[in-house]
Amino acid sequence: MKSLKWLATASVLALSVCAAPAFADVSIEDIVNDAKTTNDVVTAGLGGQAQRYSPLKSVNKDNVGGLVPAWAMSLGGEKMRGQESQPLVKDGVMYITGSYSRIWAIDVKTGRELWQYDHRLPEGILPCCDVVNRGAALVGKTVVFGTLDAKLVSLDQKTGKVVWTKEIDDFKGGYSYTASPLIVPSKAHGPLIVTGVSGGEFGIVGRVEARKAETGDLVWSRPTIEGHVGTLNGKPSTMTGDKVNASWPGDLWKTGGGATWLGGTYDSDTNLIFMGTGNPAPWNSHMRPGDNKWSCSRIALDPETGDIKWGYQTTPNDGWDFDGVNEVVAFDADGKKLAATADRNGFFYVLDRTNGKYVNATPFVEKITWAKEIGKDGRPVYNADNRPGDPKGSKDGKKGTEVFAIPSFLGGKNQQPMAYSPDTKLFYVPANEWGMNIHNEPVTYKKGAAYLGAGFTIKPTFEDHIGALKAIDPATGKIVWQNNNKAPLWGGVLTTGGGLVFYGTPEGELKAVDDATGKELWSFNTGSGVVAPPITWEQDGEQMVTVISGWGGAVPLWGGEVAKTVANLNQGGMVWTFKLPKKVAAK
Repeated sequence: MKSLKWLATASVLALSVCAAPAFADVSIEDIVNDAKTTNDVVTAGLGGQAQRYSPLKSVNKDNVGGLVPAWAMSLGGEKMRGQESQPLVKDGVMYITGSYSRIWAIDVKTGRELWQYDHRLPEGILPCCDVVNRGAALVGKTVVFGTLDAKLVSLDQKTGKVVWTKEIDDFKGGYSYTASPLIVPSKAHGPLIVTGVSGGEFGIVGRVEARKAETGDLVWSRPTIEGHVGTLNGKPSTMTGDKVNASWPGDLWKTGGGATWLGGTYDSDTNLIFMGTGNPAPWNSHMRPGDNKWSCSRIALDPETGDIKWGYQTTPNDGWDFDGVNEVVAFDADGKKLAATADRNGFFYVLDRTNGKYVNATPFVEKITWAKEIGKDGRPVYNADNRPGDPKGSKDGKKGTEVFAIPSFLGGKNQQPMAYSPDTKLFYVPANEWGMNIHNEPVTYKKGAAYLGAGFTIKPTFEDHIGALKAIDPATGKIVWQNNNKAPLWGGVLTTGGGLVFYGTPEGELKAVDDATGKELWSFNTGSGVVAPPITWEQDGEQMVTVISGWGGAVPLWGGEVAKTVANLNQGGMVWTFKLPKKVAAK
């Protein structure tokens, strides 16, 4: 990464505007009920369950073709790169984060900047997959976001001034933070800010933490790797897993990965926090025989204590970097409390969210090679010959047998969030069809150094497309329809009561399609690739749609041959807000 000395300033810029918005506290009730309200968006996922569904239907299948820009704001400067942030909206103010750990407050009526805060980043940060940030959290009078040097910052909503800053961990050891913090209720401690950590490629140990919203003081911490002990109220609590070395050999659990880099969701029905955990470290699976719990898993945690209530592992003994971090989306069907997740490994899973029991799993990408199927016990049935070979078996001990595996390590789905519509009872998954040549190598852990033990090159599965938005029936796993896209899909999805599905493409298009058929009804070119999820809300009786545009993220950095296909896409940084035009005066 180029020198970041020019970033070593932290500034808050306030601009005076006419009829300044009225600020109001964001209560825990506002947060828990976000999916039911239409005049604001106060959580990532448009509700703790992360369905990304809005009941708004003023913009619908019949009139969406008339959407026009209401305003646009540039993020400006030289700090472009990937813009993956989901905006938040409350009382006429929009809050967005941007690349290089920046955050803005914007007047939603005019698109004017109210204030901007640039976090002071030190030399030597170690972000794995671009200098992105996926959004902030609102609670009380504050807005909270994480930074690339693994800090959590709380700002005053009105002024952008720092309320408190807490260090999550040592960035020199490979830790960073890119996800939206999660706000959950606690009877004992009031609103809690729940965060994870990034850094799985550096041999960090993943964990989930909860802090008091008012002060940032740590309440509990839960490591994701078996053998590590959590904390509660400043004291050791319980061990993760049954015992040390139950599914990890030797001392490898001490640098075992399992990063919680995509953040979590909260289900008020079960009062559980759902969090996904990343790849085990190192990537070379022959060094760590066993299931390597709880890497590549979904875990459910008690908000009061951080104890794991249940865990489900999607890729035991992962050998392909199939992180299990993808979001857990709560939904109900046939009187059952279920959860769905579209895994990096290419399978779409449905679980009982009360206990984590396996319900079903089906492929949502084509030509999967690493596993034949998911068995009735919920474990993958591996294709043994599609695991990268052990380098110890090679002539020189430096490179194991190479295989071509589908999907690639960037996954059937990566950070881009899916959506669910209770109207159609379908999930809308932004998927990618690609594979990789991958081989294993010897590796030794060193603090702050990449800890992979693998080499790889990504290649498209098909000549005419990589990205594919897929409508999936969770009851059967059937793909009801799909829309293919030449470049990979890397932005999230929004679905609405108007029968619409919104999503963006690297080519710069924000699109609206029919939720039942996938037919394209509207498209607008934002000028740069869209790698962020859109939102919608109601302002002064009008339905608004917003997305942040700015190409970047992991694909151009890690994408191998795929990266070459998108090399000419322009970076950018713009916030676009759309609405239906009011009738023009009669002639």
